[in-house]
Amino acid sequence: MNPMAQGEEPVLPNSLCYLNGEFIPLCDAKVSVLDRGFIFGDGVYEVLPAYNGHIFRFEEHLARLDRSLGELRIPNPLSKEAWLQIARRLIQDLVSTTAVPNQLIYIQVTRGVAPRDHVMLPGLKPTVFVMCGEMKLASAAQRTQGVACVTASDFRWEKAHIKSTSLLGAVFARQISADAGALETVMFRGEFLSEAAASNVWVVKNGVVIGPPKDNLVLEGIRFNLIEDICREQGIPFELRRITRAEVLEADELMLSSATKEVLPVTLLDGQPVGRGASRGLPGPVYQRLYAGYQMAKTIQSI
Repeated sequence: MNPMAQGEEPVLPNSLCYLNGEFIPLCDAKVSVLDRGFIFGDGVYEVLPAYNGHIFRFEEHLARLDRSLGELRIPNPLSKEAWLQIARRLIQDLVSTTAVPNQLIYIQVTRGVAPRDHVMLPGLKPTVFVMCGEMKLASAAQRTQGVACVTASDFRWEKAHIKSTSLLGAVFARQISADAGALETVMFRGEFLSEAAASNVWVVKNGVVIGPPKDNLVLEGIRFNLIEDICREQGIPFELRRITRAEVLEADELMLSSATKEVLPVTLLDGQPVGRGASRGLPGPVYQRLYAGYQMAKTIQSI
C-alpha cells in the first residue's frame, strides 16, 4: 500500500454501520464534537471476530463489554439480542457487497454528548457505534516461521483491564515495534510481564503455559479462558502468575493471542531467537497444539 500524501484524506468505505439507532453508510456517519468519546476518550469498545459470518465467543465478548461499561458507570444501552441482531445485519451487508470470508465487528459505546466537564455526568444518552470490516488473519508464513517482537516498558495507566477507547498508550507502544520492523511490543511493568500493545502474551517453560494474572494491569483477553480450556483438553499444564523478565527472555516458547492473531508464535525477541535446542527460533510443539485446539474451538463456539 502506498503511503498517503500529507493532507490527503483517506477514502472511507460505504459499507453499512450502526450509529445511534440507524443503519447508514460508514462514510456518512458523524458524531458531535462534544461527544465525550471525542473530547475525553470516555468510552469503551469491543472487537468480535466472525468466521464465515459466524461470531466467535459472542457471549464472552458481550460479558467483557458489560464489565468495561460497568467500570465507567455507563449503562449498557442495548440488550444482548439487540447487539446480536445489529452485528448479524452488518455482517450480512458486508458479505453481500464484498464477499470477504471473515469479519471483525467493532462496537464502541461512549458516555454521550455534553458540555465539556471532567465529571462523569449522570443521565447522558450513550453514543452507540458498530461497524464491520474484513478480518485479516495471520499469514501462512507467520505461522510456519513465527514473528518478531521487541520489548519495552509498560508506560500506560494502571486500569488496563478496561477496554477503553483511550488508546494513545497502545498507539505509542505499537509504534515502537513498527519502527523496529517487528509485529508487536512485549511490555513489562518493572521486572514483570504485562502484555503487548494489542495482544496478550504467553510463556511456555518446561511444557507449562504461563500467563499474567487477571488483574487491573492487563486486559483479560477473550482467549484467556479459551487457552486455559484448550490446555485442559490437551493435558497441558496451565498457570496464571507474575512472570519475570528473565522468564520471558529464557522461555522455551513465546506466543501472542488476540482476535486476529488467534494464537501466534514469537520466534524472535529483541533480535534474539526464542527457545532452545532444535526448536530455537522456530514455532514450538505447544504452540502447534494450542493452534490446533483453537481451530477446533472455532467450529463449535461460533453462532
